[in-house]
Amino acid sequence: MEIALVIGLLILALVLFSTDKFSVDVVTIALLVILILSNIITPKEAFEGFSSDFMIILASLFVISAALSETGLLVKIGYQLIKLVKSKTLFVFYTMFVTGFFSAFMNNTTVTALVTGPVVGMCRKLSISPSKVLIPVAYASILGGTCTLIGTSTNVAVSGYMNGIGLEPLAFFEIFWIGLILFATGLIFMVIFWKRMLPDYKESSFTEEYNIKQYLSEIVILKESKIVGQSAFRTDLAEWDVRIIKIVRVKNEFIPNRFTRIESNDILIVECKAEDLIKIKESSGLQVLADTISDEKIQSAKIRLAEVLITPGSRLLDRTLREARFRQNSDLVVLAIHRLEETVSQKIGNLKLKIGDVLLVQGTQETINANRNSTDFSFIGDFRMTMYKERKGILSAIIFIVAVLAGSLELVPLSVAFLTAALLVVMVGALNAERIYRVMDWKLLILIGGMSAFGTAMENSGASEFLATNIINLLGDFGVIYVLAGFVVLVIILTQPMSNAAAALVVLPTAIQAAEMLDADPRSFAIAIMLGASVSLVTPFEPSCILVYGPGKYKFIDFIKIGMPLTIILVILIILLVPVFWPL
Repeated sequence: MEIALVIGLLILALVLFSTDKFSVDVVTIALLVILILSNIITPKEAFEGFSSDFMIILASLFVISAALSETGLLVKIGYQLIKLVKSKTLFVFYTMFVTGFFSAFMNNTTVTALVTGPVVGMCRKLSISPSKVLIPVAYASILGGTCTLIGTSTNVAVSGYMNGIGLEPLAFFEIFWIGLILFATGLIFMVIFWKRMLPDYKESSFTEEYNIKQYLSEIVILKESKIVGQSAFRTDLAEWDVRIIKIVRVKNEFIPNRFTRIESNDILIVECKAEDLIKIKESSGLQVLADTISDEKIQSAKIRLAEVLITPGSRLLDRTLREARFRQNSDLVVLAIHRLEETVSQKIGNLKLKIGDVLLVQGTQETINANRNSTDFSFIGDFRMTMYKERKGILSAIIFIVAVLAGSLELVPLSVAFLTAALLVVMVGALNAERIYRVMDWKLLILIGGMSAFGTAMENSGASEFLATNIINLLGDFGVIYVLAGFVVLVIILTQPMSNAAAALVVLPTAIQAAEMLDADPRSFAIAIMLGASVSLVTPFEPSCILVYGPGKYKFIDFIKIGMPLTIILVILIILLVPVFWPL
């Protein structure tokens, strides 16, 4: 009965994770509550994962990565390295190399967010479509993380689980050589095939790219209009869901703020639906000059359009533009939102923002410049940094390097080394103490801590033994290597609806049980599964891929075309090389 319940909960979790109907942290906590109430695990077992060393390491890395990110040091280093290259193929190679190097020591999502803007800017200078380079950037950040213990949260979580069940945890550079081989393979594959296999989506004008021609119009305010004297944010037009984008008054043009009042003879550039435009036409005191306007009309010498990317740790995440008071806080007007394969243009004020969303914004050149160092979003193709933050960035980098050396040389426990480093970067002012709670990926921490307990539930209930026996019966006659291959393929399949770390933690108990039944080394199985979870490049559900989806204007099939063959090659390498480095 307990086996059926645990396996049933696992299937339910997979369904809920893939549908995104409920947040992953809510699903994880619900699973823990059910497991505790059914007496499959004790409260102590349920919460042990949240108090382990590897959770301290993960939390500390979020803080350190944020400090290095927000000081701008890594962006400057990466930008300076990338812009030295003039050859297009060499540019792809350098970009991947720099990204992979940083990802070996930082969260790969953060690294991808840092380099996307400079890379898009260099693509425009070299006349390369960003779609030719951004998938390699995302893949480099993922594969670079396979080189060290702290390269990905998956590595840290698996090492923590191994330590919890009595296996020797991973040393800091233990997986370096196999990780380097996987990264080099991905690098060579992309350099050879980037021209032929990656899409070439030419950049178009903003109005074409975001399909905004159909709902941008000009309205003249006549003297007899009722809205003369009304606040620009509280006009009668707001009742029709008409947004005022810009006001042209005499020869001046400006973006309205909360103090702006409408005057007669003003020309309003507005956003609205077709049916709303009809209402405006029929209203007295309002005259529609054009049903559609051009890209030039919404841009001028003073008013500019720009694209911004929502980055990890942003205060905008899971909030609507209205809730975040985006326009009031930034003085930028959002015209449209690009998310995956869709462009959102209607009711965008009610849409909750996610990592990787690209916003088309409008503002004065001064306003855009004032927002370039925002910690909530980054301008695609732009690079700005203050020298004041750069000095703190260098100090943060030194602190981080010392922590890596102290932890890898086992002078102090790794958790203590990184916790101390996190404390020091805050003390030196590289990261505001209040920002710590924003940059922390609480959902991931809860997910990893909870799934560790789920692994305990699988062992206590006998579910892991049950599944291991059936997998061995299916593949055992072919040999241990085939059983290992079966688990690696299984974890790659599970990473599609689940996070990489969660998928690895779900498969680990069964795989370790199978290894013990076959008299194989459980540690070798654990490392193979960990690496397998980190090289799943088939779909764009990995956060790094989501970040480049919008700026690259990609389609879902683009990732399958290039990611499927590369994933197959990497899986074969893992199956062949893990027994060499860690004999079965």
